[in-house]
Amino acid sequence: MPRRTLGIALRKARENAKVTMAEAAGVIGQTVQSLRRIERGTVSTPKGKVTLLCMRYGVPDSTRAVLEELAGETRSKGWWHSYGDAVPTWFELYVALEQTADRLRTFEPWLIPGLLQDAAYMETAILAVDPDLTPEQLAARVEVRRSRQRQLTRASPQPSRLEVIIAESALRVALPEGVMRSQLRHLLRVAGLSNVSVRVLPLSVGLHRASQISGFVLLDFPLENGHRPPSTIYLESQIQGMYLDRPQDLNRYRQVWKGLDATALDQSRSAALMSRRLKELSDSEC
Repeated sequence: MPRRTLGIALRKARENAKVTMAEAAGVIGQTVQSLRRIERGTVSTPKGKVTLLCMRYGVPDSTRAVLEELAGETRSKGWWHSYGDAVPTWFELYVALEQTADRLRTFEPWLIPGLLQDAAYMETAILAVDPDLTPEQLAARVEVRRSRQRQLTRASPQPSRLEVIIAESALRVALPEGVMRSQLRHLLRVAGLSNVSVRVLPLSVGLHRASQISGFVLLDFPLENGHRPPSTIYLESQIQGMYLDRPQDLNRYRQVWKGLDATALDQSRSAALMSRRLKELSDSEC
């Protein structure tokens, strides 16, 4: 949270001073992209750079002292850093955002989202992408994913609200015997949490608002000083993550979510569909 708080404060100070991003980036010897990361609160910021920005923006000394203190707090690392290469550098930013979000809306056409995967499904999904991992590397990646899931049941801060829409096709992907059965049981259990909603987009819907896009996550963040930070859209490939927060992009994906929300089964009917799928698998694997 210190990073986001500092980023918002610096952005507002820059805008009040009518300083362009290019000029501000030059003050601290960074690129505009680097400054954008600072203002989004996705990277730590050295105290010296905060001091230079505050001086250029004409920030009062008392406010500058507070921001410099926040800069020191941004240097602390998250739990995921202890896992080394198990968390790719490009994925660290998403984990940080995910941990601070108070609401996550996720759509997946082919996979069960990581926050809802059980151990067997995790191993299968991870090895499908990286079949050459050693047992130790696999175990580390599984543990990272399990650690991410703890935000759904943590005591403090308040658990995140997770709203998931999964295409029915994700429930019908061919997997080793028993893996999908175990995963479906896990989904039904997790769906019982008060802060988790799991809904299914049935095959009968046909083409829909998300037919031409891959899975995405819409992250919303808690109020800070009476203001809600900008939401972020996260898209992922095997080698990088993409973050969208321009108003037009957010509006587009919110409309996509609205369409999915209108066509997906409600929670009760989704649970019934998952139960039927579980029975199908149980009968066929007996």
